[in-house]
Amino acid sequence: MADTTPEHDRERLKSALWYAIGQIVDEESLKRDRNATPQFIGALTEMVWNQIENVAVDLETFCNHAGRTTVTTDDVLLLARKNPELHHIMKEYVDGLKAGKEAGAGSSRTGGAKKNKAKK
Repeated sequence: MADTTPEHDRERLKSALWYAIGQIVDEESLKRDRNATPQFIGALTEMVWNQIENVAVDLETFCNHAGRTTVTTDDVLLLARKNPELHHIMKEYVDGLKAGKEAGAGSSRTGGAKKNKAKK
């Protein structure tokens, strides 16, 4: 039977992160004709893991402060506020997604009305 304890899940996620980082480092090492040691990959994995944990805690805190149980794009944008360039890129992306959804919803509403007029 598979072990599904939180600690086991955490170790599986960390292993997957280590593997993914290793793949990226290997690819970049080949492009640049460099070598990276397993210790470097391990240290980079630990650093990224710590960043992920910090981001997760911050997002959960923002979400709870707003009285929600689900993290939203507003929480992510709030997290990115200290990096203006990143915040700007993310804000444009989120605004584009929202505009696309509104345009899609608007066209389906007007499209239905046009079809009804055409049938009469």
